[in-house]
Amino acid sequence: MASTDGGARRREYWHVPGHAGRVLLGSTDGDLLAAVARTARALGLPVAGGPDLLDLTDEDGGRGIARLFQRLARELTTAEADHVRVATDPPTHGSALAGRLLTAPTLAVELARRGVTAEIGVLAEAELWSVYQPVVRLSDRSVVAQEALLRGLVDGREVGGEDLFFVAESAGWLPRLDRIGRESAIAGAAPWLDDADLFVNSDPASVIRPRTDLASTEQALHDAGIEPTRLVVEVGEVSAVSDRGHLLSVLEHYRSLGWRVALDDVAAGWSSRSLLAAVRPDVVKLGRPLVQALPDDGARTMVRSVVELAHRLGALVVAEGVETEQVAEEVTRLGADLGQGWLFGRPASRWTPSARVVTR
Repeated sequence: MASTDGGARRREYWHVPGHAGRVLLGSTDGDLLAAVARTARALGLPVAGGPDLLDLTDEDGGRGIARLFQRLARELTTAEADHVRVATDPPTHGSALAGRLLTAPTLAVELARRGVTAEIGVLAEAELWSVYQPVVRLSDRSVVAQEALLRGLVDGREVGGEDLFFVAESAGWLPRLDRIGRESAIAGAAPWLDDADLFVNSDPASVIRPRTDLASTEQALHDAGIEPTRLVVEVGEVSAVSDRGHLLSVLEHYRSLGWRVALDDVAAGWSSRSLLAAVRPDVVKLGRPLVQALPDDGARTMVRSVVELAHRLGALVVAEGVETEQVAEEVTRLGADLGQGWLFGRPASRWTPSARVVTR
Protein backbone atom coordinates (compact mmCIF):
# COMPACT_ATOMS: atom_id res chain seq x y z
CA MET A 1 0.00 0.00 0.00
CA ALA A 2 1.69 3.18 -1.14
CA SER A 3 1.50 6.44 0.78
CA THR A 4 -0.05 9.59 -0.68
CA ASP A 5 0.44 11.88 2.33
CA GLY A 6 4.15 12.41 2.55
CA GLY A 7 5.75 9.22 3.77
CA ALA A 8 5.68 5.45 3.98
CA ARG A 9 6.75 2.64 6.25
CA ARG A 10 7.85 -0.67 4.88
CA ARG A 11 8.63 -4.07 6.26
CA GLU A 12 11.14 -6.20 4.39
CA TYR A 13 11.69 -9.92 4.62
CA TRP A 14 15.27 -10.90 5.53
CA HIS A 15 16.11 -14.59 5.42
CA VAL A 16 17.44 -15.58 8.85
CA PRO A 17 18.86 -19.13 8.69
CA GLY A 18 17.31 -21.85 10.83
CA HIS A 19 19.00 -24.95 12.27
CA ALA A 20 21.25 -26.81 9.83
CA GLY A 21 21.71 -30.57 9.71
CA ARG A 22 24.85 -30.45 7.61
CA VAL A 23 27.49 -27.82 6.99
CA LEU A 24 30.52 -27.51 4.73
CA LEU A 25 33.34 -25.22 5.88
CA GLY A 26 36.17 -24.34 3.52
CA SER A 27 39.36 -22.32 3.86
CA THR A 28 42.76 -22.05 2.25
CA ASP A 29 44.22 -21.85 5.77
CA GLY A 30 44.73 -25.48 6.75
CA ASP A 31 45.71 -24.68 10.35
CA LEU A 32 42.57 -22.60 10.84
CA LEU A 33 40.36 -25.34 9.43
CA ALA A 34 42.09 -27.91 11.65
CA ALA A 35 41.23 -25.78 14.69
CA VAL A 36 37.59 -25.67 13.57
CA ALA A 37 37.62 -29.46 13.18
CA ARG A 38 38.96 -29.93 16.72
CA THR A 39 36.20 -27.76 18.13
CA ALA A 40 33.58 -29.70 16.15
CA ARG A 41 34.87 -33.04 17.41
CA ALA A 42 34.94 -31.75 20.98
CA LEU A 43 31.22 -31.04 20.62
CA GLY A 44 30.60 -34.61 19.35
CA LEU A 45 30.01 -33.73 15.70
CA PRO A 46 31.18 -36.25 13.06
CA VAL A 47 33.86 -34.61 10.90
CA ALA A 48 34.72 -35.69 7.35
CA GLY A 49 36.63 -34.03 4.54
CA GLY A 50 40.19 -32.95 3.92
CA PRO A 51 42.60 -30.12 4.70
CA ASP A 52 40.66 -27.53 2.65
CA LEU A 53 37.05 -28.60 3.26
CA LEU A 54 35.23 -29.94 6.31
CA ASP A 55 31.94 -31.82 6.07
CA LEU A 56 29.99 -31.84 9.34
CA THR A 57 26.71 -33.61 10.02
CA ASP A 58 24.40 -33.14 12.97
CA GLU A 59 21.99 -35.85 14.10
CA ASP A 60 20.67 -33.71 16.97
CA GLY A 61 18.25 -31.65 14.92
CA GLY A 62 20.83 -28.98 14.15
CA ARG A 63 21.45 -28.14 17.80
CA GLY A 64 25.02 -29.43 17.63
CA ILE A 65 25.91 -27.18 14.70
CA ALA A 66 24.23 -24.26 16.49
CA ARG A 67 26.49 -24.93 19.49
CA LEU A 68 29.49 -25.09 17.14
CA PHE A 69 28.67 -21.66 15.72
CA GLN A 70 28.39 -20.25 19.24
CA ARG A 71 31.79 -21.68 20.16
CA LEU A 72 33.48 -20.48 16.98
CA ALA A 73 32.16 -16.97 17.59
CA ARG A 74 34.08 -16.97 20.87
CA GLU A 75 37.22 -18.77 19.70
CA LEU A 76 37.90 -17.12 16.33
CA THR A 77 38.80 -13.53 15.60
CA THR A 78 36.76 -11.59 13.05
CA ALA A 79 39.65 -11.86 10.57
CA GLU A 80 39.75 -15.65 11.02
CA ALA A 81 35.97 -15.94 10.64
CA ASP A 82 36.23 -13.91 7.42
CA HIS A 83 38.69 -16.49 6.09
CA VAL A 84 36.26 -19.43 6.31
CA ARG A 85 33.40 -20.04 3.88
CA VAL A 86 30.22 -21.81 5.03
CA ALA A 87 27.54 -23.70 3.10
CA THR A 88 24.66 -25.00 5.23
CA ASP A 89 22.48 -27.94 4.12
CA PRO A 90 24.18 -27.98 0.70
CA PRO A 91 22.98 -29.97 -2.33
CA THR A 92 24.48 -33.45 -2.46
CA HIS A 93 26.38 -33.22 -5.74
CA GLY A 94 26.80 -31.73 -9.19
CA SER A 95 26.60 -28.16 -10.43
CA ALA A 96 24.16 -27.17 -7.68
CA LEU A 97 26.76 -28.04 -5.05
CA ALA A 98 29.49 -26.18 -6.96
CA GLY A 99 27.25 -23.13 -7.27
CA ARG A 100 26.49 -23.15 -3.55
CA LEU A 101 30.18 -23.34 -2.68
CA LEU A 102 31.03 -20.46 -5.01
CA THR A 103 28.42 -18.21 -3.42
CA ALA A 104 28.83 -19.38 0.18
CA PRO A 105 29.07 -16.57 2.76
CA THR A 106 31.97 -16.23 5.14
CA LEU A 107 31.66 -17.64 8.63
CA ALA A 108 31.58 -14.04 9.94
CA VAL A 109 28.53 -13.30 7.79
CA GLU A 110 26.84 -16.60 8.70
CA LEU A 111 27.29 -15.90 12.42
CA ALA A 112 25.84 -12.42 12.02
CA ARG A 113 22.84 -13.70 10.03
CA ARG A 114 22.10 -16.22 12.77
CA GLY A 115 22.21 -13.54 15.44
CA VAL A 116 25.30 -15.03 17.06
CA THR A 117 27.48 -11.93 16.66
CA ALA A 118 24.88 -9.26 15.82
CA GLU A 119 21.39 -8.43 17.09
CA ILE A 120 19.78 -9.52 13.86
CA GLY A 121 16.28 -8.68 15.11
CA VAL A 122 17.22 -4.99 14.87
CA LEU A 123 17.00 -5.40 11.11
CA ALA A 124 15.02 -8.59 10.48
CA GLU A 125 12.06 -7.44 12.58
CA ALA A 126 12.22 -3.73 11.80
CA GLU A 127 9.60 -1.58 10.15
CA LEU A 128 11.60 0.91 8.08
CA TRP A 129 10.97 4.52 7.12
CA SER A 130 12.81 7.79 6.45
CA VAL A 131 12.98 10.92 8.54
CA TYR A 132 14.08 14.27 7.12
CA GLN A 133 16.25 17.11 8.41
CA PRO A 134 16.23 20.53 6.72
CA VAL A 135 19.27 22.16 5.14
CA VAL A 136 19.02 25.97 5.09
CA ARG A 137 20.67 28.82 3.24
CA LEU A 138 22.66 30.64 5.93
CA SER A 139 22.09 34.08 4.46
CA ASP A 140 18.31 34.04 4.92
CA ARG A 141 17.55 30.70 6.72
CA SER A 142 15.31 29.50 3.90
CA VAL A 143 15.04 25.72 3.51
CA VAL A 144 16.75 24.62 0.30
CA ALA A 145 17.08 20.88 0.88
CA GLN A 146 16.10 17.95 3.07
CA GLU A 147 18.44 15.14 4.14
CA ALA A 148 16.80 11.72 4.46
CA LEU A 149 17.87 9.42 7.29
CA LEU A 150 16.72 5.81 7.65
CA ARG A 151 14.97 4.66 10.84
CA GLY A 152 13.56 1.38 12.09
CA LEU A 153 10.94 0.36 14.64
CA VAL A 154 11.47 -2.89 16.59
CA ASP A 155 9.03 -3.84 19.37
CA GLY A 156 8.00 -0.23 19.74
CA ARG A 157 11.61 0.97 19.99
CA GLU A 158 13.04 3.33 17.38
CA VAL A 159 16.41 2.24 15.98
CA GLY A 160 18.81 4.65 14.27
CA GLY A 161 20.34 4.18 10.86
CA GLU A 162 23.79 3.57 12.31
CA ASP A 163 22.61 0.40 14.07
CA LEU A 164 20.60 -0.75 11.04
CA PHE A 165 23.57 -0.40 8.71
CA PHE A 166 25.96 -2.03 11.20
CA VAL A 167 23.79 -5.16 11.28
CA ALA A 168 23.26 -5.09 7.50
CA GLU A 169 26.99 -4.87 6.83
CA SER A 170 27.76 -7.64 9.33
CA ALA A 171 25.19 -9.93 7.69
CA GLY A 172 26.21 -9.15 4.11
CA TRP A 173 22.99 -7.24 3.42
CA LEU A 174 24.48 -3.76 2.99
CA PRO A 175 23.64 -3.39 -0.74
CA ARG A 176 20.01 -4.25 -0.11
CA LEU A 177 19.57 -1.91 2.87
CA ASP A 178 21.40 0.88 1.05
CA ARG A 179 18.95 0.51 -1.84
CA ILE A 180 16.00 0.49 0.56
CA GLY A 181 17.33 3.65 2.18
CA ARG A 182 17.63 5.47 -1.16
CA GLU A 183 14.20 4.46 -2.37
CA SER A 184 12.47 5.02 0.98
CA ALA A 185 13.89 8.55 1.00
CA ILE A 186 12.54 9.28 -2.47
CA ALA A 187 9.09 7.75 -1.93
CA GLY A 188 8.65 9.47 1.42
CA ALA A 189 9.67 12.91 0.16
CA ALA A 190 7.79 12.92 -3.15
CA PRO A 191 4.44 14.37 -1.96
CA TRP A 192 5.84 17.36 -0.04
CA LEU A 193 9.41 18.10 -1.22
CA ASP A 194 8.31 20.88 -3.60
CA ASP A 195 11.38 22.63 -5.08
CA ALA A 196 13.88 21.56 -2.40
CA ASP A 197 16.77 19.22 -3.11
CA LEU A 198 16.89 15.76 -1.54
CA PHE A 199 20.09 14.56 0.13
CA VAL A 200 20.37 10.76 0.36
CA ASN A 201 23.20 8.83 2.02
CA SER A 202 24.75 5.94 0.12
CA ASP A 203 27.85 3.79 0.51
CA PRO A 204 29.69 3.26 -2.80
CA ALA A 205 30.66 -0.23 -1.57
CA SER A 206 26.98 -1.19 -1.79
CA VAL A 207 26.95 -0.51 -5.54
CA ILE A 208 28.76 -3.31 -7.35
CA ARG A 209 27.40 -2.84 -10.89
CA PRO A 210 26.18 0.77 -11.08
CA ARG A 211 23.95 0.45 -14.14
CA THR A 212 22.08 -2.54 -12.68
CA ASP A 213 22.21 -1.72 -8.98
CA LEU A 214 20.96 1.86 -9.39
CA ALA A 215 18.23 1.14 -11.95
CA SER A 216 15.46 0.80 -9.36
CA THR A 217 16.52 4.05 -7.67
CA GLU A 218 16.45 5.80 -11.04
CA GLN A 219 12.94 4.40 -11.58
CA ALA A 220 11.85 5.51 -8.10
CA LEU A 221 12.89 9.08 -8.91
CA HIS A 222 10.95 8.97 -12.16
CA ASP A 223 7.84 7.56 -10.45
CA ALA A 224 8.06 10.24 -7.74
CA GLY A 225 8.29 13.03 -10.29
CA ILE A 226 11.53 14.35 -8.78
CA GLU A 227 14.00 15.83 -11.25
CA PRO A 228 17.30 13.86 -11.22
CA THR A 229 19.32 17.06 -10.65
CA ARG A 230 17.58 17.55 -7.30
CA LEU A 231 18.99 14.30 -5.91
CA VAL A 232 22.25 14.78 -4.01
CA VAL A 233 23.98 11.53 -3.07
CA GLU A 234 26.08 11.85 0.07
CA VAL A 235 29.26 9.79 0.25
CA GLY A 236 31.02 9.48 3.60
CA GLU A 237 34.71 10.31 3.68
CA VAL A 238 35.62 7.04 5.43
CA SER A 239 33.88 4.84 2.84
CA ALA A 240 35.23 6.96 0.00
CA VAL A 241 38.84 6.41 1.03
CA SER A 242 38.63 2.60 0.99
CA ASP A 243 38.57 2.07 -2.80
CA ARG A 244 39.23 5.22 -4.80
CA GLY A 245 38.90 3.57 -8.22
CA HIS A 246 35.52 2.01 -7.45
CA LEU A 247 34.33 5.24 -5.86
CA LEU A 248 35.09 7.29 -8.96
CA SER A 249 33.36 4.80 -11.28
CA VAL A 250 30.21 4.88 -9.13
CA LEU A 251 30.24 8.68 -8.96
CA GLU A 252 30.66 8.86 -12.74
CA HIS A 253 27.46 6.84 -13.10
CA TYR A 254 25.61 9.06 -10.60
CA ARG A 255 26.51 12.07 -12.71
CA SER A 256 25.54 10.35 -15.95
CA LEU A 257 22.04 10.08 -14.45
CA GLY A 258 22.02 13.79 -13.58
CA TRP A 259 22.48 13.23 -9.84
CA ARG A 260 24.80 15.43 -7.83
CA VAL A 261 27.45 14.34 -5.34
CA ALA A 262 28.15 15.49 -1.79
CA LEU A 263 31.24 14.54 0.20
CA ASP A 264 30.16 14.08 3.81
CA ASP A 265 32.00 14.46 7.14
CA VAL A 266 34.87 16.44 5.64
CA ALA A 267 37.62 17.61 7.98
CA ALA A 268 40.89 19.27 7.01
CA GLY A 269 43.35 16.40 6.86
CA TRP A 270 45.36 15.30 3.84
CA SER A 271 42.82 12.64 2.93
CA SER A 272 40.02 15.21 2.78
CA ARG A 273 41.97 17.58 0.54
CA SER A 274 43.03 14.70 -1.69
CA LEU A 275 39.44 13.43 -1.93
CA LEU A 276 38.07 16.86 -2.73
CA ALA A 277 40.46 17.20 -5.65
CA ALA A 278 39.71 13.67 -6.92
CA VAL A 279 35.94 13.65 -6.42
CA ARG A 280 35.26 17.31 -7.26
CA PRO A 281 31.92 17.15 -5.40
CA ASP A 282 29.01 19.48 -5.99
CA VAL A 283 28.54 19.82 -2.22
CA VAL A 284 31.03 19.61 0.66
CA LYS A 285 29.66 18.93 4.14
CA LEU A 286 31.87 20.07 7.00
CA GLY A 287 32.00 17.33 9.63
CA ARG A 288 30.04 17.89 12.85
CA PRO A 289 33.07 17.53 15.17
CA LEU A 290 34.92 20.23 13.24
CA VAL A 291 31.96 22.62 13.28
CA GLN A 292 31.22 22.05 16.94
CA ALA A 293 34.84 22.78 17.85
CA LEU A 294 34.27 26.42 16.86
CA PRO A 295 35.21 29.12 17.85
CA ASP A 296 38.52 27.39 18.58
CA ASP A 297 41.25 29.09 16.50
CA GLY A 298 42.50 25.79 15.12
CA ALA A 299 38.98 24.81 14.03
CA ARG A 300 38.53 28.22 12.40
CA THR A 301 41.70 27.72 10.36
CA MET A 302 40.57 24.24 9.28
CA VAL A 303 37.07 25.36 8.30
CA ARG A 304 38.41 28.32 6.34
CA SER A 305 40.85 26.03 4.51
CA VAL A 306 38.18 23.53 3.48
CA VAL A 307 35.74 26.28 2.46
CA GLU A 308 38.30 27.99 0.26
CA LEU A 309 39.26 24.75 -1.48
CA ALA A 310 35.61 23.72 -1.96
CA HIS A 311 34.73 27.08 -3.48
CA ARG A 312 37.71 26.90 -5.83
CA LEU A 313 36.28 23.59 -7.03
CA GLY A 314 32.85 25.15 -7.51
CA ALA A 315 31.20 23.31 -4.61
CA LEU A 316 28.66 24.57 -2.09
CA VAL A 317 29.63 24.13 1.58
CA VAL A 318 27.22 22.82 4.22
CA ALA A 319 28.11 23.18 7.91
CA GLU A 320 26.67 20.24 9.83
CA GLY A 321 25.93 20.13 13.53
CA VAL A 322 24.89 23.78 13.88
CA GLU A 323 23.09 23.94 17.23
CA THR A 324 23.52 27.57 18.37
CA GLU A 325 23.27 31.02 16.86
CA GLN A 326 26.90 31.62 17.78
CA VAL A 327 28.04 28.68 15.64
CA ALA A 328 25.68 29.69 12.82
CA GLU A 329 27.20 33.17 12.74
CA GLU A 330 30.71 31.73 12.93
CA VAL A 331 30.34 29.37 9.96
CA THR A 332 28.65 32.13 7.96
CA ARG A 333 31.60 34.43 8.55
CA LEU A 334 33.97 31.63 7.52
CA GLY A 335 32.21 31.30 4.18
CA ALA A 336 29.85 28.31 4.53
CA ASP A 337 26.86 28.57 2.20
CA LEU A 338 24.37 26.27 3.90
CA GLY A 339 23.71 25.00 7.42
CA GLN A 340 22.20 21.91 8.99
CA GLY A 341 21.61 21.07 12.63
CA TRP A 342 19.20 21.26 15.55
CA LEU A 343 19.14 25.06 15.38
CA PHE A 344 17.29 24.79 12.07
CA GLY A 345 15.34 21.58 12.69
CA ARG A 346 15.73 18.04 13.99
CA PRO A 347 15.12 14.93 11.88
CA ALA A 348 11.35 14.42 11.69
CA SER A 349 8.90 11.95 10.15
CA ARG A 350 6.56 12.97 7.36
CA TRP A 351 4.10 10.06 7.62
CA THR A 352 0.85 9.09 9.31
CA PRO A 353 0.11 5.66 10.88
CA SER A 354 -2.20 4.80 7.97
CA ALA A 355 0.59 5.34 5.44
CA ARG A 356 2.80 2.30 5.24
CA VAL A 357 4.32 0.01 2.68
CA VAL A 358 4.66 -3.70 3.45
CA THR A 359 6.85 -5.65 1.06
CA ARG A 360 7.72 -9.32 0.91
